[in-house]
Amino acid sequence: MSESQMHLSRGLMLADAIIVIVSYILAWFIRFRTDLLGKVYAGLSVSYYMQSLIYIVPLFLLLNYIFNLYVPMMTQRRYKEAGNIIKSNIVAVLIMIVFLYVTKQEHFARTMIVAFAFINIVLDGLVRNIIRTIMKKSARKSTNRKKIILVGYSDSAEEFIDRVKGFPELGYDIVGIVDDVISEGTQYRGVQVIGRLAAIRDILPANAVDEIAITLCLDQYYKLKSIVAECEKSGVHTKFIPDYYNVISTKPHTEDMLGLPVVNIRYVPLSNFFYATVKRIGDIVGSLICIAIFSPVMLIAAIGIKISSPGPLIFKQVRVGLHNREFVMYKFRSMKVQDEKTEKKGWTTKDDPRVTKFGKFIRKTSIDELPQFINVLKGDMSLVGPRPERPQFVEKFREEIPRYMIKHQVRPGITGWAQINGFRGDTSIKKRIDCDLYYIENWSIGLDIKILFLTIFKGFVNKNAY
Repeated sequence: MSESQMHLSRGLMLADAIIVIVSYILAWFIRFRTDLLGKVYAGLSVSYYMQSLIYIVPLFLLLNYIFNLYVPMMTQRRYKEAGNIIKSNIVAVLIMIVFLYVTKQEHFARTMIVAFAFINIVLDGLVRNIIRTIMKKSARKSTNRKKIILVGYSDSAEEFIDRVKGFPELGYDIVGIVDDVISEGTQYRGVQVIGRLAAIRDILPANAVDEIAITLCLDQYYKLKSIVAECEKSGVHTKFIPDYYNVISTKPHTEDMLGLPVVNIRYVPLSNFFYATVKRIGDIVGSLICIAIFSPVMLIAAIGIKISSPGPLIFKQVRVGLHNREFVMYKFRSMKVQDEKTEKKGWTTKDDPRVTKFGKFIRKTSIDELPQFINVLKGDMSLVGPRPERPQFVEKFREEIPRYMIKHQVRPGITGWAQINGFRGDTSIKKRIDCDLYYIENWSIGLDIKILFLTIFKGFVNKNAY
């Protein structure tokens, strides 16, 4: 499935590139060969406009990636995909217009850019809907569907059934379940237990099964070797769905240790020295650029803090970072000066009397986080990563939330996957950790760029930031 999705994503990228080119040419034709967009004028040469496609096509592909237009279609609703197409094109138009303004390209037709974006939205949406419809029809056709039988009744068997029932376009018809413990005739969402493991040799040909999924529960793993041997004798393609799927990551990393397969419970790309070095270089360069860009904002914030309440500009707080090591994190002070016991009383709540009026503003807009660029330069933090917590909360959550401590396998960040998905401040810690784990397991330079980009739209101002 992952291979099919990879090929589909590549196909969509190629289709998007073609659509961008076609939309751009159509927009040029409408602007300079018709009077639909007002009076026709000569403008710049045709070749000048067409050369711009060298930059426009990669820009649109990058924005489409950032706005989740290359994720599996079955996991994204049509309306959400349409919304992401519109967002991608609006941002692209803004970037192009700002670029033309900065480079003083006065004669480049702005109306053509707007027309181009409109045409691109329509064509892109149309093509994606056609592809989606073809995929669904193909998956639902009986000739293209695969009959599969589940060997073993377990939580993983139920999870597999849930996914197949929820997404018919996966192309599976589940014949039934073979199990030694659960009585025959037992059903789960219409799928029955149809026999015992000893009868599997007769059950497979009788049902013309295309695939087998071994979904044994943990206490029956001693039968795994014999079951695999029996399944392979049938010549039917066999999958193994472990009953400990909720323990290992969705992308377990297998190593070859002199011929011995070793499965890492959780693959952390940033444990690789090369990836960690690349990210660290990006953090240093990025934090220096951000300090230069936001220095006027930080100066205004410093003045506002001094005017609004007495006390230091910078608030220092101990947080837990990489490898569970404590470090001092910097923030602009947004509260009245307190003794240490009062400060440690707990989360900041809505209308917290400790927060100053100016402090409420800088917390709401995340301006109070800007001094953390110094933490990034020092190596305590990264631009992107899980948000760090105070030691007392780490001790609390490590006992209450499974896998909580995994977040400390990477440097904490100023922004992260959880923050751009709305899990900031007084929100679900469990969902926040789920987002952090997704980031840790799926890290890439592209994902970091995507998070930084989306932070501009989703991460700065937040209703949960008290």
